[in-house]
Amino acid sequence: MAGQHFDKPSIADTPLLHYLLLHGPMAGRPGAGPALALSLLLVAVVCAFTGLCYAEISSMIPIAGSAYTYTYATLGELMAWIIGWDLILEYAFSNMSVSVGFSAHIVDLLDWFGLHLPLRWISPAYLPTGLQDFSGTNLYTPGWHFGFNLPAFLVVMILTVILVRGIRESARTNNILVLVKMAAILVFIFFASSFIKPHYWHPFMPNGWSGVLTGGSIIFFTYIGFDSVSTAAEECRDPQHDIPFGILATLIACTVLYAGVALVLSGIVPWQSVMGDAAPVVNALKRLSIASGGDGPLHWIRLFVLIGAMMGMISSILVFQLGQARVWFAMSRDGLLPAIFSRIHAQFRTPAFATWVAGFVVGIPAGLLDIGTVSNLSNIGTLFAFVLVSIAVIVLRYREPERHRSFRAPFGPLFPILSIFFCIILMMGLEIMTWVAFFIWLVIGLVVYFLYSRNHSEFAHLSR
Repeated sequence: MAGQHFDKPSIADTPLLHYLLLHGPMAGRPGAGPALALSLLLVAVVCAFTGLCYAEISSMIPIAGSAYTYTYATLGELMAWIIGWDLILEYAFSNMSVSVGFSAHIVDLLDWFGLHLPLRWISPAYLPTGLQDFSGTNLYTPGWHFGFNLPAFLVVMILTVILVRGIRESARTNNILVLVKMAAILVFIFFASSFIKPHYWHPFMPNGWSGVLTGGSIIFFTYIGFDSVSTAAEECRDPQHDIPFGILATLIACTVLYAGVALVLSGIVPWQSVMGDAAPVVNALKRLSIASGGDGPLHWIRLFVLIGAMMGMISSILVFQLGQARVWFAMSRDGLLPAIFSRIHAQFRTPAFATWVAGFVVGIPAGLLDIGTVSNLSNIGTLFAFVLVSIAVIVLRYREPERHRSFRAPFGPLFPILSIFFCIILMMGLEIMTWVAFFIWLVIGLVVYFLYSRNHSEFAHLSR
């Protein structure tokens, strides 16, 4: 659970922190095992610090928006560009991760009905650890092969069509989907707990604190979106009380549910068997169902959990594709991207071009890359955005101490500093190759900014 294993040691696949401390390559990243529950707790603590920083920044701006909006209004154009460019990476790779996971659940759903698609059209072209069946037989060797994850691509493109034609965010619909997801989680925890074999929990921390840190770095993307709670500071009656309560209540609820799943999952199957699995819960239920004869309650529980998980993933993909298109639209409106990205469709009144581009940017890589690769880039992008927001809080407290804040993170600069520290620690739990790819993305972004965006922004004439 939350780890990777390769055949040969490689510097590129070694977590940055491990290499800095021990100066040697590893054959992958140490898994957290059952201690993934502790990894989730660590991530929740980091998100609590960062969420309070987000709340302070958002309370300074009298409009709803994203980190890009807040940064532009407080720290200026260059920092806004960096965080906007970073948000594109975060949203895109987050949705790639969810899309690959959705594909794995679609395949499992078809399997439930006895249908099996050709392997090459349901597997990503890049499999860094290869692909094995339940018996451990190698279906694909590590590396690239001829194939394309068609379900992952199709779900993104279908939802892109829906977004282009126009969809209104409904709090009621979202609440229903959240309840369905929670019901699926609770059903899994309740029914699967009777199949727990305690010896699977020993050792509880098979790779020590190194595994816990790595687990947190890998699993971090499951908390993406929690910060939306922090943007409601202006709508609260008592922001100084309501915002921390909302953030902490959200994180506690998510952590209890996630940790419950991690403990039950690692108790019903060996944790090594679900490393790199894009649908670990339903595949674990499948293993139990096969072991018990393939029929009975587990067969139907697996179906219910499948449907609940898929509904949740559809909701996530819609929200983040919509968010990604909005970031591109906002950056284009400010002149940082070409005007075509903010062009509104004459009939549907949506940013159609930005939405289509976002769809293909997510859909094609989702068909080519495995869930581990795409989630790593999502994690580093999100953590970097959190670092920038936390730095912004400290800078603005010294630069504009008199500016109105309906909410202020407590204990002076302590929480922003802790947020920066823990985010960087989690980033260092990611492998060196992810850092290299991330820096390449940032360099490309800076080249685009200095060659195009700076000369076309709404403030370009002021620097002439």
